[in-house]
Amino acid sequence: MLESLKNLLPQKVSTAPSDLEAHGKDESYPLRHPPLAVVFAESLSDIQSTLAWAREHRVPVVPFGAGSSLEGQVIPQGQALSLDVSRMNRVVQLHPQDFMVVVEPGLTRKALNEALKGTGLFFPVDPGADASLGGMAATNASGTTTVRYGGMRQNVLALQVVLANGEVLELGRGVRKTSAGYDLKDLFIGSEGTLGIITRLTLKLHPIPEHIHTLRVFFDHLSDTAQAAYVVMASGLPVARLELVDEVGIRAINRYLGRSYPEKPALFVEFHSSTRAALEAESSLALELMHQAGALSVDAAHTQEERTAQWEARHQAYWALVNLYPGKEYLSTDTAVPISKMPELVEFAGRLLRELGLAGNILGHVGDGNFHTLVVCEPGDYRAEVFSERLVEHTLALGGTCTGEHGVGLRKKKYLPKEHGPALDWMRQIKRLFDPEGLLNPGKIFDSMLR
Repeated sequence: MLESLKNLLPQKVSTAPSDLEAHGKDESYPLRHPPLAVVFAESLSDIQSTLAWAREHRVPVVPFGAGSSLEGQVIPQGQALSLDVSRMNRVVQLHPQDFMVVVEPGLTRKALNEALKGTGLFFPVDPGADASLGGMAATNASGTTTVRYGGMRQNVLALQVVLANGEVLELGRGVRKTSAGYDLKDLFIGSEGTLGIITRLTLKLHPIPEHIHTLRVFFDHLSDTAQAAYVVMASGLPVARLELVDEVGIRAINRYLGRSYPEKPALFVEFHSSTRAALEAESSLALELMHQAGALSVDAAHTQEERTAQWEARHQAYWALVNLYPGKEYLSTDTAVPISKMPELVEFAGRLLRELGLAGNILGHVGDGNFHTLVVCEPGDYRAEVFSERLVEHTLALGGTCTGEHGVGLRKKKYLPKEHGPALDWMRQIKRLFDPEGLLNPGKIFDSMLR
């Protein structure tokens, strides 16, 4: 059967053990399951041919970008093809006068910003990992700059997608707003490859800020740190980044990257502005508010190199903690609540870790009410799952969501009935409408609907 696929797509199908292993896992989910084969698509035609073969042989297809997802989105459930779009990595069209770019799905966010050098523009969505832009749209990724620029849903203007039946849809337009019919584009953003394969994206670009002010603010207690973040956001200040890192995370960063930060809970803060006067006024008010909330000390990054080092520390926090506890398993979970409830949920998460006797750390994008908890445990330790369940239950009780940016994948789908109620059945009906055979990434978001 696979020989017919190799004949259909010469030099683009691999069954090499190393390729199968790499496409049977993601960055965090503990389970592994290799696909039957990996198809390295290079064009829209390759994707349509793969889907036609999959329909004929009733073999599911799992889209794959960079493999940087955290909830098992790219891990096959049973026998399936992995459809790798990493070779589809071109900038198709650049329209700087319209603050817009058209790209293929395998292009990564760092490669895009490298291609934008000299234009005065950048693409702001920054989940930390150098993820593929198609994968970022498929999971509605966000990150450190979301508090100012929004996540993928706010920065994708149009999509080209291929349905399971091979039909190509053009969704959205290259405009900043439209009222023309149902917004199917946003339906596919965050669908995790269960409704169609993203083959092209039109993205919104932003001017590079002329003035940037970056700070590290340290506190005695985690509760004070979270409360200070809320006070800054409640003030209405136009913060570009507002990240919390607890003392465990700071200690891990110091050891992993050789830094000498005070080992206290911290806020990593950044302001962007077009004028120096506005920047100084905004950051000065923010510092005043944080000192009133109990800030112990403040360090400023004065150069581009210092700013880069600070955000490298934030982005490396996951690997720093893994390095601090070698040989363990790690459960990475994210939740989000209304911003006024964020301090309460952060305090609850810290208390719950202590109550269950678990090691771990709390960090994340507290400026938009979203944070991550990385739990360290021995293989099979049930307490990690107990922590996740109790944290999500409390999050939902506060009016929040079980995942702010990681997506549902395999781990979070059990929480969707409580979060969405009867609306979940309508989501299943939408899945059946677009993918009646259940061939696209089965087992993600819902249990498998393969017929």
